[in-house]
Amino acid sequence: MGRSSDNENHMLSRLSSTDYARLKPHLTTVRFDVSRTFEEPNKPIKHVCFPLDGLVSVVAFTSGTRQSEVGLIGREGMTGINVVMGGDRSPHLSYVQVPGQAGLRLSADELREAMRERPTIQSCFLHFAQAFMTQATHTAVANGRGKIEERLARWLLMVHDRLSGNELNLTHEFIAMMLNVRRAGVTEALRGLTDRGLITAKRGQIVVTDRSGLEEHANGLYGIPEREYLRLIGWRPDRSGRFSARIPGSQPSSHS
Repeated sequence: MGRSSDNENHMLSRLSSTDYARLKPHLTTVRFDVSRTFEEPNKPIKHVCFPLDGLVSVVAFTSGTRQSEVGLIGREGMTGINVVMGGDRSPHLSYVQVPGQAGLRLSADELREAMRERPTIQSCFLHFAQAFMTQATHTAVANGRGKIEERLARWLLMVHDRLSGNELNLTHEFIAMMLNVRRAGVTEALRGLTDRGLITAKRGQIVVTDRSGLEEHANGLYGIPEREYLRLIGWRPDRSGRFSARIPGSQPSSHS
């Protein structure tokens, strides 16, 4: 079914030993510095990256230079899903939002060759692509229907899912850009979540203090994509901040 390691990217741990051995010699460690770019809009994707920690934002440009986040990728996944699906570029920008120690990089050409040789590699990564597309779809739903506090609660939960611990180093300006709202709106929404005892917030840092309350406050905007991640790739974070490669009693999609 796959290998499990607390120190690995989840999708690499999902590969069979034989499939992982095909990729391993071509994986190189890269620094995961803030703002490091992995994909630029409408330019050929040269590498895919498997984060070991930190967080990648996938961002769409709505008009001019205005940005809106499409989705988040952490240690559960990979960048470059357009390559997995047979393409060579994306209209979106993908870059490191929250820095980490490292990621593992693989050239797009090497991934294509490996997928041709071993279709089970592509099958495994397509499961992640499907889960990510569900996340992106529900981001659009949240942006269209959710109140700012509900959208913020959902987004903080998603960030919390992908990072260790309860402290999230995020500025009001950055959150506003990701949610495509005014900074004043973010400040007011953070104050509302703080007044409810769900978080504490100070300059550049948010601490999740009531996870279950935050989920309830998201008002249904959080949960469906997360269940798809579990169903398709067998992933959800345990609340100690470590990642669970397999959930007892779950039946994630299998691959050779």
